[in-house]
Amino acid sequence: MPRLLLVSNRLPVTAKVEQGRLQVTSSSGGLATGLSGPHAQSEGLWVGWPGDVSRMRPDHVASLEEELAGLRCVPIFLSSNEVNRYYEGFSNGILWPLFHYLLDRIPLQNRDWEAYRKVNQRFADTVIEHYRPGDTIWVHDYQLMLVPQMLRERLPDARIGFFLHIPFPSSEVFLTLPWREEVVRGLLGADLVGFHTVNYTRHFSTTLLRLLGLEVEGGAFAHDGRTIHIAPFPMGIDAQSFDALGRDPDVLAEAKGLRAGRRDLKLIVGVDRLDYTKGLPQRLLGFQRLLEREPSLRNRVRLIQVAVPSRDTVEDYAAYRKQVDELVGRINGAWGTVSHTPIHYLYRAVPQQTLAALYRGADVLFVTPIRDGMNLVAKEFCATRADGDGVLVLSEFAGAAAQLGGALKVNPYDVEGMARTLKTALTMPEAERHARMAQMRERVFSADVHHWVKSYLTDLEAEAPEGAPRSLPLSTEEALSALVQRFHDAPSRVLLLDYDGTLVPLEQRPEMAWPRPELTQLLARLAALPNTEVHVVSGRPRPVLDEWLGALPLGLHAEHGLWSRDVGSGDWHMAVDLPQTWKPRALRVLRAFAERLPGALVEEKTLGVAWHYRLADPEDGAQMAKELRTFLASSFGREGLEVLSGDKVIELRPRGVHKGLVVEELRGRIPRETLIIAAGDDRTDEDLFAALPGQAVAIRVGARPTLATMRVADSTALLELLNRF
Repeated sequence: MPRLLLVSNRLPVTAKVEQGRLQVTSSSGGLATGLSGPHAQSEGLWVGWPGDVSRMRPDHVASLEEELAGLRCVPIFLSSNEVNRYYEGFSNGILWPLFHYLLDRIPLQNRDWEAYRKVNQRFADTVIEHYRPGDTIWVHDYQLMLVPQMLRERLPDARIGFFLHIPFPSSEVFLTLPWREEVVRGLLGADLVGFHTVNYTRHFSTTLLRLLGLEVEGGAFAHDGRTIHIAPFPMGIDAQSFDALGRDPDVLAEAKGLRAGRRDLKLIVGVDRLDYTKGLPQRLLGFQRLLEREPSLRNRVRLIQVAVPSRDTVEDYAAYRKQVDELVGRINGAWGTVSHTPIHYLYRAVPQQTLAALYRGADVLFVTPIRDGMNLVAKEFCATRADGDGVLVLSEFAGAAAQLGGALKVNPYDVEGMARTLKTALTMPEAERHARMAQMRERVFSADVHHWVKSYLTDLEAEAPEGAPRSLPLSTEEALSALVQRFHDAPSRVLLLDYDGTLVPLEQRPEMAWPRPELTQLLARLAALPNTEVHVVSGRPRPVLDEWLGALPLGLHAEHGLWSRDVGSGDWHMAVDLPQTWKPRALRVLRAFAERLPGALVEEKTLGVAWHYRLADPEDGAQMAKELRTFLASSFGREGLEVLSGDKVIELRPRGVHKGLVVEELRGRIPRETLIIAAGDDRTDEDLFAALPGQAVAIRVGARPTLATMRVADSTALLELLNRF
């Protein structure tokens, strides 16, 4: 097992000084629990902040460092200024509300970006200092979103993962962030970016498309010569531990005592950090509406709300606490009696045994975040209910809602709806309660925190299948120089060059990509070299290639090899001649899709049709392209046709017509010792590369996965190489 380097804002331990002695205790959170096994088994390290040590004596700090070293934890000590600006100012003042859709809580001005960047760099530098070749690095959460790319720049071959523990918002929300590109590019240093849900993964995918033009297919995309994967990995809990607590006699006794001898009392329980994302005011109003609607429940139902203090020195949180306090007081004042208090409010953390007793004693767990990455409280409740009873009322905006199908879902902004759902939960028949809980417990136990860790690390460390297209790093100067020398030493040479995206940059409108004089002059000089043939192999129609390049001594191949014109000849010949009865129907389909998408264009070719969407809105274009691919495959797939995805273009063409036909034709007439060099930038060029003989050289232009053996960054870099030839 490779060594695992874990990187998180906080270390999985808590350090404090009591009665003059340093105490270091393990944290009980889900992350610490889930990763403790891999951390121990891999003999890896955990890098993070140990908490505020500013009040500790120097000897305590020295003892802390020594104890942490024994636990294989590497501390990063942050100054109070760094904590205020990196953690409170940017991480929690900007990213936290933004990612939870609360734009009104973001300050109009923020000067803490640079502190965030510098602290991220400190984390990255510390990881690099301890890195050994072969280590796997796993970075966690929104406080460290720049770290993956900082690591990649200095550890280009490292295996790096990142997991976001909060929601990733829709692209419309995320793109309001002034530092949006820096944050996204920070994540692109990872090999695998993980999220809790399919929705968050889709939001990130859409952001990549809108911000950087990167299109995700099958959960992967190419960037900077690497294949980056994104996927949902719903985090679980230590279900066995909570199940054991739910069976503990002391817990059961404490749970029984919650009713104070009142067998008719119904208990609704809420457990949250006092954070404005948790929807406590909405929850209290929903409970108040229940009391208003149901007079028979007024003295028979109680809400026990645990609110764990959170950032209570921050002005926003202090105001939020005041709002919650006032609501609790108002409801208790309106509906309380001498013998009954409707809301029992605990503003403090509670021991785990008490927490388990609350879960075990509740008739209903009421979880109403207005936005939540996962919400493990809901899963803890299910795991603790070893009796198979209890009802979960869960906000549809919690990540856990997608997993826990047995919960009653509510919209926390719908006060009436919450009151109705609470009534349903409190009066639900026993058989239905047990059926719903059984379903949720099965899910919680099968997808626990250990499964989450294993599935993520398995995907992070997985290798690409043998023979599959792979991402390549940029070819080194040494490799390019060796290729130039090999070109000059070869007795004869053939160059097979794609046009759009290879010899010229991709343009928004196809007609704008006409060849500039410097390109035509370069191609003429190459074609004039002794024993050298130059061929342009393009998806363009033959009239366009004739007009743009027909005066040059080149071999021209149009429509992906369907039409060819030999070097020195003005006559075109067709590789195959196939029936075209399908084409009018296909054109009608493509034109109908183009009418639905402003900026889409339809191109008719001899034996194929193409639908271009480079001018369209990136997200709308990508979505409609997926719909079109599916429709064409189902409607025309049985007619000997294939659907091909290029760079912002979908083509429908006869199966077997591809650029590899050009190689097959050339190999029949050129000497065996001829050096063939091919260059291309998209999926159609992979057919060309696949048909090359073993001694040939394929050059990928751009970052996508490829069968090629060399890579250059863009068309400018390829032209520089051709000039060296």
